[in-house]
Amino acid sequence: MPLSALLRITAFLSIITLAACATTDKAKPVSSEAAFKEADDLVARGRYDEAIAQWKKAKESYRSPELSAVAELKIADAYFAKEAYIEAAAAYEEFRKLHPKSDKAPYALYRMALSNYKQIERIDTDQTPVKNTVASLEMFLKYYPKSEYAKDAADKLAVCRLKMAQYELYVGRFYYRTDKYVSAVGRLEGILKNYPDAPVIDETLFYLGSSYLQIGELAKEKETLNRLIKEFPASQYAEKARKLLASS
Repeated sequence: MPLSALLRITAFLSIITLAACATTDKAKPVSSEAAFKEADDLVARGRYDEAIAQWKKAKESYRSPELSAVAELKIADAYFAKEAYIEAAAAYEEFRKLHPKSDKAPYALYRMALSNYKQIERIDTDQTPVKNTVASLEMFLKYYPKSEYAKDAADKLAVCRLKMAQYELYVGRFYYRTDKYVSAVGRLEGILKNYPDAPVIDETLFYLGSSYLQIGELAKEKETLNRLIKEFPASQYAEKARKLLASS
């Protein structure tokens, strides 16, 4: 065989070999450890969307329940880190549904509650995040009372219950100031029943007594205002109650 032909064949075989090697390298899957480390590095650099995409890809690529669970929780944590709290709450809830017996289930429930807590705004806005937070925190404390997160959960639950009482008082005052006294009574009585230890009871009693006066319930007016004076003698509303009783 002529030397030139031999060289052409050798070159052709070399090209095929290199192409095969390149194809094999591209097809070789990245290890789960490498994929997860890359995603962790992305989070550390604040590139949350890329990290979430990486974990989702890893979850689809590796048919391992254990790796899937890890990826799902890391996705939820990444949403939380980027302050996408609605998505984070949904992701933590999904993890709980898929892995109810996981040792990370308490963590997922706590973080779901925290994601809802982070969505709470002023009392004159939608109170759904407050209600969702209370529901998830109460569930957490019921099932995991000895958890390392229990104290923080209890503290945040107390804050939320106060916010709920403040919201009811806000609505009650609105009804009172717009002459809807029966509706005001309903809201204000609800505060006394559902939030008896809230630090808004003195103001609640004042507006409740005043509402009773407006609808002609004079016995209830006197009983309510006298309770205010007795239980909160130093309150600014106690002085208002004395003046109202003196004039009615």
